[in-house]
Amino acid sequence: MAIDPTLFDRLGGFDIMSKVHKIFYDKLFVHPWLKQFFVEHPQDIFETQQTNFMAGLMGGPKIYAGKTPKMAHQNILITDELFDARSDILSQAIKEAGVADDVRKEWLEADRTLKRALVKSSISECRTMFNGQRIYNISKP
Repeated sequence: MAIDPTLFDRLGGFDIMSKVHKIFYDKLFVHPWLKQFFVEHPQDIFETQQTNFMAGLMGGPKIYAGKTPKMAHQNILITDELFDARSDILSQAIKEAGVADDVRKEWLEADRTLKRALVKSSISECRTMFNGQRIYNISKP
């Protein structure tokens, strides 16, 4: 799917994206399974990085200068089930932020374009970037 380059503007730009990501990470940081991936990491950093990355993906300013999604998540076993649980929470956050349903669906489609880079079928596909880096393989509670 090609992402509509006007999606960023139609969803409300940085103001709405920031609002959605605040709601989204508030939910992730208390979710029984997903919160375990964020232990010892400041929530506001994730919110800002996600907003900046997704803004560029959806036709907004390209100010994200971090790792690619594949590289940033190479040490995390993200299964289809985990990706889908995260997507459900993102959908809820978008709704709670008051984004129109048609735009919410486009946002979720844009987000799903990252699935191939993130999802792994087994722990053997995980890689570390440096000595001592943890491989995250967290079972569903």
